[in-house]
Formats: sequence, structure tokens, C-alpha cells
Amino acid sequence: MRRLLLFPLFVLSIICMAAVANAQSTAESKRDETRDRLRQLLATAGQRKDINTTFRQATKQPYNFTATMREGHGFTNVDELEIVISVTSNDTIGFRVYPHYKGAYINVDKTKDPLGFARKLLLMSDKNFLYWGMDNAGDTFAGYTVTLESGFPTEAIVIVLRSIKNTDGFVGELRPLIDGSSGGPTAHTTKGL
Repeated sequence: MRRLLLFPLFVLSIICMAAVANAQSTAESKRDETRDRLRQLLATAGQRKDINTTFRQATKQPYNFTATMREGHGFTNVDELEIVISVTSNDTIGFRVYPHYKGAYINVDKTKDPLGFARKLLLMSDKNFLYWGMDNAGDTFAGYTVTLESGFPTEAIVIVLRSIKNTDGFVGELRPLIDGSSGGPTAHTTKGL
């Protein structure tokens, strides 16, 4: 009699495992499709004059694309902007823009005024289009997250890409807290927004 009870449980567990495997396969297929659409969009959008950046698929993380904005963007405060765009497993696309200042990441623990710097980041997150954060190492970034709930948001992604270069002006506002220097001219300000 016990064998008769175990067989239906065995069959049920196999059916459940197959359903889970199918759901994972579908999710991975959808993520792959999103990555391919993003690759195509980044190839064309990167050629726009207001973006002017070449994106490459990361070698260590196949769902990430990376780029560096350097000369040609009129930066007065940063050396470059390191961009990481991730297709997540949660139906989102995440943007992280790491400003490089004087040859390094801007690390909150290495700033002249860490508390003032962190407070300014929070204030700018409330006022700016891109929010500000820091990673586990304390390196700061500007970020944005786009959801895929309503489909692939081509125009929203282009708007985020066009906004990345503005990070330079915001780093200018942060310079007194980073090293005590005065920032270069900024095209944008958080005052009055």
C-alpha cells in the first residue's frame, strides 16, 4: 500500500520540477530577448551626437553592457564616466554611471566631508533625474532603473542615455565636499527644481 502512495507523490514531484524548469527557461528566454534588443538599441543610440559612446557586452557578465564617456562631451569636472547597463532577472534594466574624478572612483570614505557628501547625494537623489547611490565598496554612482512591465521602453532608454553626460555638472556641485575644490561650470543645478 505504501508503494501505491509513493508513486503519485513521485509523479507529482516530477511534474512540479518540470513546471519550474519550464518557467525558468521562459524567463531566461525573455531575458535573452531583452538583452538582444538592448544591444541593438545601444549600437544605434551610441552613434547619436548627444550620446556619442560605444557600448560593448561585458565579458564576465553576459547581461551587462559597458561604455566609457570621455572627451567630446565637454566635461569640466570628471575625467570620464564609466557606464554599466544591466538586464536583470527581475524584468528591469539598471543603469550605473560611475564618475572618475582625478583618476579614481569617488569613494565616500575618501571625501573631505563624508557626512556632508552623503547628505548631498541624498538631496540630489530627490532633485535629479538620475538618483545617486554607492556600491558595497563606497564608490558613488548615478543610477536609473527602467521596468519592462509594459514592454521594451526604447524612448525611455534613449532619454536616460542622453542624460548621463549631465553627471559631470553634478560632480561639480560635489567637488567642495570631495576635496575642497570649487566645481567647474555646471549646466544644471539642483536649486529651484
